[in-house]
Amino acid sequence: MDRLGDIRLFVEAARLGGISAAGRKLGLTPAAASARLAKLEASLSTRLFERTTRQLRLTDEGRLYLRHCMRALQALDDADAELQAGRTVVRGKIRISTTSDFGRAMLIGWLDEFNARYPEVTFALTLADSVSNLLHDEIDLAIRFGAPREDTSLIARKLATNRRVLVASPGYVARHGEPDSPADLARFHCIVLTIASGPLNEWRFVRGEATEDYVVPLETSRETNDGAVTRTWAIDGHGIALKSLWDIDADLRAGRLRIVLPEWRYAFDTPLHALFHRNRYRPPRVRALLDFLIERFEAVERDWSALPGLRI
Repeated sequence: MDRLGDIRLFVEAARLGGISAAGRKLGLTPAAASARLAKLEASLSTRLFERTTRQLRLTDEGRLYLRHCMRALQALDDADAELQAGRTVVRGKIRISTTSDFGRAMLIGWLDEFNARYPEVTFALTLADSVSNLLHDEIDLAIRFGAPREDTSLIARKLATNRRVLVASPGYVARHGEPDSPADLARFHCIVLTIASGPLNEWRFVRGEATEDYVVPLETSRETNDGAVTRTWAIDGHGIALKSLWDIDADLRAGRLRIVLPEWRYAFDTPLHALFHRNRYRPPRVRALLDFLIERFEAVERDWSALPGLRI
């Protein structure tokens, strides 16, 4: 058991980038943590870390050992979870990752509802527009727009469609009017979301058999890498933004935003998916949350026909 504890300490030190931080997480003093890692290295006759005053860096041997240790610890954790699964008790912590805007606009409220049903569950919620490393970040469930194309270590389960629409604040529309077509967007200020691969400024729309493209000029637009900022800028009247209905459902109902060009449908809608690690056991609490979220997604989609200005 001492060796297993030393291995957990090693994995945490590699993940957190520091021995003291790993020790604190596991209830050890910095001195005790350092001594236990030194003992582990001595037993292996191998240096796992290169230590400097500013950083802790894995050696090549340390990186190799880390991969095997993480697999071994995950196998043990999964075995413990499977033994407990027979009780089908919904309790414990669920680690979730999702985009910043959807997390704030929808998911936080849904988690409160789930907690009312299952009070023994707690959450660790990470809001980030980048895709999390589910294994490295210890994420149980990630909710993302689209599914990873090449990552065979993940399972993607479709949760809902994802309708994107052009929106602006009522005040902006009152001052500047509305575009008559996608090409007419050139007369208006636009707000662009930028992701790791670049700005999402190439917009394509369809209406019946017709297709129109509009490339937002970056030199005259506002740009951000945060979806929540695009929403805030649109509400504050800085221009027209392309947003998912999941991010702005409450804003449309409250009248903070309104849909423009409702007869034109955005062509590149990417459904919402739940992402899981393929080899990680999903305990009852995660399965229960997934079932609950599917119910909520379906209920909201049924209600979208009542949104002002939206044509389904």
